[in-house]
Amino acid sequence: MKPLHRFLDRRGLLTMWRRLALGLFLFGCGGTAAELLLLEHFEDPWQWTPIVLLGLGIVAGALLALRATRRRLRVFQLLMGLYLCAGGLGVYLHLKSNMEFEMEMNPAVGGFDLIVKVFMGAMPALAPGQMMQMGLLGFLIALGHPALASSESPDKGE
Repeated sequence: MKPLHRFLDRRGLLTMWRRLALGLFLFGCGGTAAELLLLEHFEDPWQWTPIVLLGLGIVAGALLALRATRRRLRVFQLLMGLYLCAGGLGVYLHLKSNMEFEMEMNPAVGGFDLIVKVFMGAMPALAPGQMMQMGLLGFLIALGHPALASSESPDKGE
């Protein structure tokens, strides 16, 4: 039996990896959105941001899976930039919330002890980094995509 790579030329292999990455992206967006909804992560408008972006990502990713065009990829890339921004902002807001809580509970705490308590606080400090990870995965999906080379024609097989 011949290895799989003998049946796939370079372009076919890239297409396969791009599709797998897009599937992983959609799975990650769906799972993360479900978790945020189950955790009732919608007490204030800032908390709606990742839920809305994840929903938009699912739509944009599904549209890419159906037919990748230059315009859809550009919108997808813009959305991935928003994922990176939202993830960074989320990490900041989680850390800020934990810091405020710790300072209210014990105003005398400081230094390394405060840093540890902030990162181990009630709000998962690095959880919003998941949005950044999904944004980077999305950028990898679009990186060098054949549809970016043409004006609006879809790439067959992508």
